[in-house]
Amino acid sequence: METRVAVMSIIVENGDAVEQINSYLHDYGDYIIGRMGIPYKEKKINIISIAIDAPQDTISALSGKIGKLAGVSVKTAFSSVISHE
Repeated sequence: METRVAVMSIIVENGDAVEQINSYLHDYGDYIIGRMGIPYKEKKINIISIAIDAPQDTISALSGKIGKLAGVSVKTAFSSVISHE
């Protein structure tokens, strides 16, 4: 199986989406290397960074699920490093 390392950046403008995002991240927890969440109270948003090592289609599936949530933006940057497990 080929895996890639990627960084996913998530901006949450709708606080009601946080519970669903956490559920998705829990579902994909085996692939997540690390996670950092920053509440930006002055702007009433949350910023989340996810480092992930997974098959490209798995990363895209997670990004797609999160991106479909109302008031949530997500962008993913893939490394060129491909691992064969």
